[in-house]
Amino acid sequence: MPKLSDTMTEGTLLRWHKKKGDKVAVGDILAEVETDKATMEMESFEEGTLADVFVAEGGKVLVGAPLALILGEGEKAGDKPKAVPVAATPDESTSRPAVSSGRTLTPLTPRARAAALRSGGAAGNVNAGIRVKSSPLARKIADARGVRLDTVKGTGPGGRIIAFDVENVPVGAVSPAKGGSSPVAAILPTPIAGMPETRVPLSGMRRVIAERLLASKTQIPHFYLSIEIDAVPIMAFRKELNSAGGGKVTFNDIALAAVARAAMQKPKVNAAFAGDAIIQYGSVNLSVAIAVEDGLVTPVIRDAQNLTLPQISSAVKDLATRARDKKLKPEEYAGGTITVSNLGSYGIEQFCAIVNPPQAAILAVGAIVKKPVVNSRDEIEIGHRMSITLSGDHRVVDGAVAAEYMSALRKLLESPTLLLL
Repeated sequence: MPKLSDTMTEGTLLRWHKKKGDKVAVGDILAEVETDKATMEMESFEEGTLADVFVAEGGKVLVGAPLALILGEGEKAGDKPKAVPVAATPDESTSRPAVSSGRTLTPLTPRARAAALRSGGAAGNVNAGIRVKSSPLARKIADARGVRLDTVKGTGPGGRIIAFDVENVPVGAVSPAKGGSSPVAAILPTPIAGMPETRVPLSGMRRVIAERLLASKTQIPHFYLSIEIDAVPIMAFRKELNSAGGGKVTFNDIALAAVARAAMQKPKVNAAFAGDAIIQYGSVNLSVAIAVEDGLVTPVIRDAQNLTLPQISSAVKDLATRARDKKLKPEEYAGGTITVSNLGSYGIEQFCAIVNPPQAAILAVGAIVKKPVVNSRDEIEIGHRMSITLSGDHRVVDGAVAAEYMSALRKLLESPTLLLL
């Protein structure tokens, strides 16, 4: 089972496109695999004959476990794997699959290797001072994921820890912190006598969300700033814009455009923590939180600061539709620099979001509500207000920097014609 996304730990083999005995060329579609985020086609990186298939359609398999055997001309199959590791519980350990003669599909794709090398210590240099036998790539991946190498069992020569070993440690199931303190045990429910209950197994997506958000809240020092926007100008702006034709622009589209533009004006929030450095990005790749059946995904609108409102609106609608159909590609989730989560359409007036690592900031946008306000003549009148809360990584962003950003965001939303410049 190849690793088809940065957060994938298991996959469901939905359908085989090739059957046993078929000739296979490089680039041929072997199967369809459902990951934690999307349904994807799995290509062959080998040429030969599909000599054996180890997993039936519908089977869930851990990353790195054998799916099939491709033999080149003159090659012979060795022993068939005794058992294919299937997804079970989050704490089930993953061992490196035995490889017989022939070639099994590799667990670590070139994209995943490149991402690990680029990210370096995105989650902090957690392995500073830890002396274990490990490959340089394994150490980079471990730092990027916040995994302590002294808790990982190596499957390389002489027990050396390799990239495969680190990739198969669930994020958040990381053990003792520096100083030797014991990990905090998870508080699990106990059966309640006479209480009807339904046990819903964790989906791959739900498990990844749990791991990433646990890592974010335990490893990132969050802080929060909230502002209240006078929403009357954007209400009038949206009405005039939509009456002119050319598509329907939503309040969310306007908020996204303003977040991106303000991030270019105050670039210190458009950043990431890289262990021994802070990376400030020169363009805004906007991660947009979209609710799907199993949870939440954050596909990316690239170079959002250069897009018009209709272009942002079109991009969001397209991403949302394909996200709910699980048709997004892995690269459409990667490379975000700042995230926006909008629960206004659900009637939520104000909330605090959890930072989407390795990004340094996420904006939580609430609903537009009527409330009594004091006008410039010190009179009480009915106004329309919208709350926006920034959650920041205090390792990267200080309070004053975040306040300057929120001030720039307020100016754009209360003078929305500036978004047309």
